[in-house]
Amino acid sequence: MPAKPRAASSAPPDNRRADLVRVAARLFREKGFDGTTIRDIAHAVGMRSGSPFYHFANKHELLMAVMEEGLPAAERLRRLVRTHYGILHDTGSDFIPVMLYDWRSLPAQYKRRIIELKDRYDAIWQRTLDELHAQGLLRADAKLARLMILGAINFSATWYRAKSRSANRVGLDELAAQTIALVLHTP
Repeated sequence: MPAKPRAASSAPPDNRRADLVRVAARLFREKGFDGTTIRDIAHAVGMRSGSPFYHFANKHELLMAVMEEGLPAAERLRRLVRTHYGILHDTGSDFIPVMLYDWRSLPAQYKRRIIELKDRYDAIWQRTLDELHAQGLLRADAKLARLMILGAINFSATWYRAKSRSANRVGLDELAAQTIALVLHTP
């Protein structure tokens, strides 16, 4: 049965994103991922067919958001931290360190694109940390926690060497676990 369109909303962008995730979850469950189009999802929340791409780069990113929504906030943070370390240090991960340290060399129009991408990424982290803070599980202010965690992880690009042969080398899983231990209260 086709989803009923909702009236267009002037809700803040974060609420529109939440609407997309909620409706996508329902449609993916009813019709399956392959049977659901971005147009179906947009129509169900009262958006134009291209509008979801303001919030998600593609349908797979929306599927990830649906799956992440089902994870407890602490597990989402663990996955965010470990994934971010992987983005910086796994094989073939030269791209993000270049972006972190050389983005200021771009002309203004390109900087805007990078800033928009960074803002979308930061928003994912911020929602998770806000939820943890509301649950009393975060040791710090949510915004400061985001800045400090990402700053620390990003700085690891200057000192961590995945291919180190040292017997004391810490793997990325352990590095991620230690990062989480710094910011979360243990239950």
